[in-house]
Amino acid sequence: MATPYPPIEPYDHGMLDTGDGNLVYWEVCGNPDGKPALVVHGGPGSGCSTGVRRTFDPERYRVVLFDQRGCGRSTPHASDPATDMSLNTTEHLLADMERLREHLGIDRWLLYGGSWGSTLILAYAERHPERVSEIVIPAVTTTRRSEIDWLYRGVGRFFPEEWDRFRAGVPEAERDGDLVAAYARLMEDPDPDVRARAATDWMTWEDAVISLESNGKPNAYSDRPPAATLAFVRICTHYFSHGAWLEEGALLRDADRLAGIPGVLIHGRLDMGSPPHTAWQLSRAWPDAELHVITDSGHTGSDTMRDRILGAIDRFAQR
Repeated sequence: MATPYPPIEPYDHGMLDTGDGNLVYWEVCGNPDGKPALVVHGGPGSGCSTGVRRTFDPERYRVVLFDQRGCGRSTPHASDPATDMSLNTTEHLLADMERLREHLGIDRWLLYGGSWGSTLILAYAERHPERVSEIVIPAVTTTRRSEIDWLYRGVGRFFPEEWDRFRAGVPEAERDGDLVAAYARLMEDPDPDVRARAATDWMTWEDAVISLESNGKPNAYSDRPPAATLAFVRICTHYFSHGAWLEEGALLRDADRLAGIPGVLIHGRLDMGSPPHTAWQLSRAWPDAELHVITDSGHTGSDTMRDRILGAIDRFAQR
């Protein structure tokens, strides 16, 4: 069984000025002369964890991590109702990634990340394929509206009691409509109690969806500080209510742009929130990608999935 590398601390970090009032936190770990790799976190709005640094051999990789706009250590924080969310879109994040690459003087880098991070990686790589050396994705998503609808409505058939509570969290007149958009409106309410209650209801649903997984644990999503919870839910609902500003199916349609980029897709067979179908579709559209479906894993991973991730990252370190 593969084990993560020992904990490491950044040798460099800073705040990237985006030019529109946002400051994006970044850090670099490992070997300054190593193979560049960018960690793209999920959520959207979760911020980057320190544990993910241990995925990379610090002797062979120069690992870049960043907190996407509005979350983690980036400012202004989405938990502040005064933060302008119109400056936080997929286009803004793609521009931030390119600005960060240029700032750090990197020509090409490996991209690593799952869930929402997968969507952002694919969007970036299809736009800038010449800047991407390899891609490793655990938990494949493309944030199609059909995927969003499954996560916040369809999968409710497996958790009817929990989904009924989630649905009851929005005004009665909106319960048969777009629940994600309804929650997005609640997260913009001037009353802090309304925002806090909506954030709690949203996180309770997220917890329910992963509750049956081997790594599922009580309060897996909701066990974070209040400000981080508010930012997470506000950003999630903002992105998902807009379909991430992506044309439906565009990332799969344009996967031919990834030709020549080696990829490893690692997806849990038991992922209730993001079933393996999207990963399979992507593997069919991207000839240079290999798909590993992990039978004992859901969205939150397993020991088997961790082994596959570490194996892929180590293999690419030699290229």
